[in-house]
Amino acid sequence: MATPEKVGYGRMKALTVRQPWAWLLFHGKPMENRNWASEYRGQLAIHAAQGMTQDEYDDALAFVGAFDPDLAASVPDAIDLVRGAVIGTVRMTECVQTHSSPFFHGKFAFVFDNQQVFDSPVPARGALGLWDWEPGVK
Repeated sequence: MATPEKVGYGRMKALTVRQPWAWLLFHGKPMENRNWASEYRGQLAIHAAQGMTQDEYDDALAFVGAFDPDLAASVPDAIDLVRGAVIGTVRMTECVQTHSSPFFHGKFAFVFDNQQVFDSPVPARGALGLWDWEPGVK
């Protein structure tokens, strides 16, 4: 587990991801699909979006369950997923247009490694695209 202080001080880029996809980034999902490319590489805070519908949750579990039933079964109940907070950091290593992962289904995917979940989520307001986040500033 990590804290913002352990992973780096000051401002860093962030990406808002809807649940349960944000949780999955720290538990086996190696990428985030997007319809836009990015040249950014490096440390990235993952912000769990405030919004999530039951249909989105159910669809995500059905998608994951089709190729990894154990992972799908391990996803917390919708009510228990953190929302409206930065939940950890990843390192963005590349942006690809093809990938062998069953998680790939976008025009582009941001590929991650070095996932570090925070001990405690840090409340924050998200934004579209890559945005600047500074620990301790809501």
